[in-house]
Amino acid sequence: MKPLLIGIAGGSASGKTTIAQCLKEEFEQTRSVVIIREDDYYKDQSQKTMAERVKTNYDHPFAFDHALMIEQIDALLAGQAIEKPVYDFVQHTRSTVTEVIEPCDVVVLEGLFVLEEPELRKRLNIKVYVDTDADIRFIRRLLRDVEERGRTLQSVVHQYTETVRVMHEQFIEPSKRYADVIIPEGGSNIVAIDLLKTKISSIISPNML
Repeated sequence: MKPLLIGIAGGSASGKTTIAQCLKEEFEQTRSVVIIREDDYYKDQSQKTMAERVKTNYDHPFAFDHALMIEQIDALLAGQAIEKPVYDFVQHTRSTVTEVIEPCDVVVLEGLFVLEEPELRKRLNIKVYVDTDADIRFIRRLLRDVEERGRTLQSVVHQYTETVRVMHEQFIEPSKRYADVIIPEGGSNIVAIDLLKTKISSIISPNML
């Protein structure tokens, strides 16, 4: 059976990762499940200085190596293992460390442009958009980037006002029209997540559970 490919898109800090993890936990007892994060496919910037790296617009589709991502998704769908890149958010470039991902039954793909990128979108069996209010997303992003990614308060605020908000309105919000399922308020919407789990269960062959 070809792996089930689920795409979860939405604004920065909307709750994509939380929902992806909920799905992984729901099905990993009976099937092999892996989460592929679009963030790990930011383009390598090792040839740039740190000053140049921090000027990159990380909220534009051009910041991602979607060609590599699509190539590796196709490999997983064909039953082949991949060597997935890992991104270093402190150094603003691709890490020298990679992660081997074995073929699996369910692939959960989460990221900003999962529904915006046509070549990714057409491969998805289920397309999900996480729709969370902008003020909530900003607060979550601020806490995450300061606590987990070593950013300063000023840099997070500057990035949000200069690029994150603008790119969201230009690229991410419009991609909502491609979604099969829209989940308001991210991981706190238990009813919507349960409905999504039911839909996934209906697609997966009962004989393989």
